[in-house]
Amino acid sequence: MRKVLILGSTGSIGTQAIEVMSANPDRFQVVGLATGSKHEAMMQQAAALGVNPDNCVVGVEAAVELIRRVSADVVLNGITGSVGLMPTLAVLETGATLALANKESLIVGGELVTRAAAPGQIVPVDSEHSALAQALTAGRADEVAKLVLTASGGPFRGKTRDELSAVTPADALAHPTWDMGPVVTTNSATLVNKGLEVIEAHLLFDIPFHRIEVTVHPQSIVHSMVEFVDGSTIAQCSPPDMRLPIALGLDWPHRTPGATTALDWTTSHQWTFEPLDDSAFPAVSMAKAAGQRGATFPAVFNAANEQAVHAFHRGEVAFVDIVDIVGDVVERHEPREMTVTGVLAAEQWARLEADHIIRAGR
Repeated sequence: MRKVLILGSTGSIGTQAIEVMSANPDRFQVVGLATGSKHEAMMQQAAALGVNPDNCVVGVEAAVELIRRVSADVVLNGITGSVGLMPTLAVLETGATLALANKESLIVGGELVTRAAAPGQIVPVDSEHSALAQALTAGRADEVAKLVLTASGGPFRGKTRDELSAVTPADALAHPTWDMGPVVTTNSATLVNKGLEVIEAHLLFDIPFHRIEVTVHPQSIVHSMVEFVDGSTIAQCSPPDMRLPIALGLDWPHRTPGATTALDWTTSHQWTFEPLDDSAFPAVSMAKAAGQRGATFPAVFNAANEQAVHAFHRGEVAFVDIVDIVGDVVERHEPREMTVTGVLAAEQWARLEADHIIRAGR
């Protein structure tokens, strides 16, 4: 029986985690819940799960206090955005397993997070990184040649940059596979999300950037692959259902029966893979460059993108401007000291700089 604390319990990751745990009461016990603002919904969850109301909190600061107060085997960080950094660091301090769905905290925290983590303490919940973690068990670390992350290509796969200049916010939110929030869905359309995942893969698995690739796989069945030195490639395949990586994150390395429906091999399947079009979607190469520069550059990349995405949805900039704004902000950045204070200052600077560029009418 694993005692689990859920951060972001009312969001997509949190609610699906509760589904997994409710279906397996012999494996999991929820001992605490935290939400950003939906207090009533969280308390309904607590009543259904039998969670002590004293262990249900609202807000990031309260979540950090809850992490330090409540004993848990696993903490699922399903908070959205870089505000998840302090909870991530707090979990690592306790020694509990961190089931990490909040990729931003690792990306912006970088070495602050990796230094604080014991070996194996962070278990990824992103479908791509969960797939990599599973595939990596097929060989030793020194036998890994390459990590290959798959990307659906989003709703604009195959479009040129000129065609992308006319797309609308509604177009960007029409993801062909996944149901996500507006920022993450837009990031998938620009492929910024895949760029952030490349940085996350580097930090999680300690593989240099030149050995991490992205391939476009529209069917979203192969969630990522690992190429080994003997030429073998191991892929993790399953229907696009986040309950599988969530279940693995909660009970790694054990598998939860029935976490998702398996593929149906009595029907025909066609899986395709395409090279990434860097000219139309430069976000991945830009993210790699920011990741290679390290320090506070990934934090600036992420913060500038969030500001640009919000501006796009307000109708202030075009879709293609999003990544261009991010690039401009990153190039203007002078790296800060890698402390929590330095990271937060870099983020604040990036948001203000992005807003300045947006107001100037890029």
